[in-house]
Amino acid sequence: MKIKVINPNTTITMTEKIGAAARAVAAPGTEIIAVSPQMGPVSIEGHYDEAFAAIGVIDEVLKGEAEGCDGYVIACFGDPGLGAAREIAKGPVVGIAEAAMHTASLIGGGFSIVSMLGRSRPLMEHLVTAYGMRHQCRSIRMTDLPVLELEEEGSNAQAIVVEECRRAIEEDGADCVLLGCGGMSDLMAHISKEIGAPAIDGVSAGVKLIEAIVQLGLGTSKRHGYAAPIAKPYVGSFSHYTPAG
Repeated sequence: MKIKVINPNTTITMTEKIGAAARAVAAPGTEIIAVSPQMGPVSIEGHYDEAFAAIGVIDEVLKGEAEGCDGYVIACFGDPGLGAAREIAKGPVVGIAEAAMHTASLIGGGFSIVSMLGRSRPLMEHLVTAYGMRHQCRSIRMTDLPVLELEEEGSNAQAIVVEECRRAIEEDGADCVLLGCGGMSDLMAHISKEIGAPAIDGVSAGVKLIEAIVQLGLGTSKRHGYAAPIAKPYVGSFSHYTPAG
């Protein structure tokens, strides 16, 4: 099985961390291909960033289809480009927010999300509602840390994230916490131990969900909602993305 894990930003150190987390949980025989797009933002911290990151995700899925990938994980907690990726992929595609929320719903009565800059809260609130998880979500806690601070040597970002996770359990009544950034993918075991409750990394959860779906012999339905894009001309710099239908 070949799974492409796409970090939608262009920060390679984060991609390497995400790839390591994916490989740590992958079953024997599963090949993990961790990539960043050739174009796009260095971090994703708002609607504008997400719009451009989605193009990079689509580009990597198109390449993955040519490379024979069996499934895809979109390793950003905003799940950018998820619907479009499903329209062009034969196999399953999951976003890490979606994967983490569904996993949390199976192991606890409620979850909290701990993430980065406060400006991203509306994006996460939207996804909680879109995925039908409003009744499960106890809180969304933002650390107000820039995403790339997780990559800085000597930063206290990890300690701040751990403290917010602890408060989510103790103050908000959450049974588990979702690590709301792909850059936190290496912290799952550490935070779980520190807070005495499950901390869910959507990258790891996403890989296991893709493995299960592929092993069931299932792929993305092409009947209605995720049917292939309609053939029509695309002009200008997007002309090479013209769908064949």
